[in-house]
Amino acid sequence: MAAVSVKYLLLWPLLWLCVRESETENSRVSPDDDPLRPYARGHGPSHSHRHVRDCLSVTGGNTAHETWTPPHHGGDPEATVFVSAVPGSSRWVYGHMTVVPDPLRQLSVLEPGQWGGCEGQQRVSVEETAGAAGCLYAQNAGFFNTESGECLGNVVSDGRMVRDSGGVQNAQFGIRRDGTLVFGYLSQEDVLDRSNPFEQLVSGVVWLLRNGEVYINQSLKAECDETQETGKFRTFVDVVSGRTAVGHDAEGRLVLFHIDGQTGVRGMNLWEMAESLKSYGVVNAINLDGGGSSTFVINGSLASYPSDHCKPDSRWRCARHVSTVLCVHRRRCQPADCSGHGVCTANGCVCDAGWRGENCSQECLPGFYGDGCNQTCACVNGGSCDPVHGRCSCPAGFHGQTCENVCALGFFGPACLQECVCDHQCPCDPQTGSCNATLRAETNYTLHTAGRCLANQMFTLWRREEEEHREQPRLTERSWMLLSCSLAALLSLSLLLHLLRACRGAACQREPEGLDYSYVPLTHINGDAGKSGFQLDDLDFQDEIWSPSRSGRTGDDE
Repeated sequence: MAAVSVKYLLLWPLLWLCVRESETENSRVSPDDDPLRPYARGHGPSHSHRHVRDCLSVTGGNTAHETWTPPHHGGDPEATVFVSAVPGSSRWVYGHMTVVPDPLRQLSVLEPGQWGGCEGQQRVSVEETAGAAGCLYAQNAGFFNTESGECLGNVVSDGRMVRDSGGVQNAQFGIRRDGTLVFGYLSQEDVLDRSNPFEQLVSGVVWLLRNGEVYINQSLKAECDETQETGKFRTFVDVVSGRTAVGHDAEGRLVLFHIDGQTGVRGMNLWEMAESLKSYGVVNAINLDGGGSSTFVINGSLASYPSDHCKPDSRWRCARHVSTVLCVHRRRCQPADCSGHGVCTANGCVCDAGWRGENCSQECLPGFYGDGCNQTCACVNGGSCDPVHGRCSCPAGFHGQTCENVCALGFFGPACLQECVCDHQCPCDPQTGSCNATLRAETNYTLHTAGRCLANQMFTLWRREEEEHREQPRLTERSWMLLSCSLAALLSLSLLLHLLRACRGAACQREPEGLDYSYVPLTHINGDAGKSGFQLDDLDFQDEIWSPSRSGRTGDDE
């Protein structure tokens, strides 16, 4: 397909403005005058899934559907508008291709209008459904009964089983809870499987591409050659008309495809549709409702050119009221409550502390904690980390904030909170508390060092106490007697010596003969007599000066 210039592309929004203005101002509605139905009576083939599986066994092996588990892609959905020439014809087509990188969280199958729309057999425009749901991009999806409004085929919307087709064998598109994409024909057991249930499921008609190859001929056999309102089933495949499809590429990204058209006038047939999808790298794809139902909406506003005329003024074109819708939205959470362990935001689940995973359903791995388990624990020696706050829970024999310390001697158990009960206060095993334990080398060295220190301290203390309490020596009675006698003897000797000295002093006071000396009163020596006015003559007596010579003469005189 060759794309036209941008100048030509700008003409299409002008056509859209005319359509949009006619709908708004005149409130015109579609008369469903461009129908494109695959079956004349009812919907879907009457044969069983086994029949379909047998028909497809040559090319598909024993399975009638394909599954694809895409890797997790980031980024936002993106829609592209194109005006292209159809190879092998003179026709040009206008359409949209939308790429959804994260189908599980960015795409939903919506009932018409709101929940309960299928049960109420409502028909609502894609604009109204998409606007109420906040879709970035939206296009029509499953088939419906144009008279009663009944939704046809299987419908699962955001995990809710809305409608079970009862095993009708039409091409299906679905997304299971684990994100697996499913395309092809499903048994009723497949649809109702609860081990990995569908989050989204919608029925189409005709499997366009299977594993990158056009699969229309096989689909004709599987879905039967029944007639429809505009002709036979083959005509439904071959006629040019507006088309919508859904598929995925090799990277697991979902691809929504929309082509504007009018049955028998413009648009594409399913062969051209399949080849076009293949050229864009689509691997598996199914066809959805088309014709006048083919509608594309951007941010709640019509972006396609409808084929139905308006009623009552047929000069205008009006968008048809349809059934289910494929809604491309900002990334949502699966499940919506983030498994009860997080908060759903526009970018997905934000997990609470201690939980991780895209849906916050997994606890932190050992050694991690915090919001989304993005913090590393610092616990050592086998300590376990609290996944919420990161606190270490120490094993038996260790304690400390990071379990870095061995239990002190005399303690054991988790966090070293228990005391040993060994005899003589001996240490025990720090982990089990056993008294019959072989301690580690460093512990033995510590004990040896501590024992020597304690022994020295004890011996020093004992010596000090012994000296303090030692009895002072006491004298015996005999010793006291000897001591008393000795003292008495010493006193007696001392008295005798004093007596002898006294006697010697008395003898010296006599006047010895032949001595030449004089006696001078003390008052004369001190000079006090002159000062006091006394004279020698004034005394009551007057001693004569004595000399040896005088003494001799005196003797003679006598």
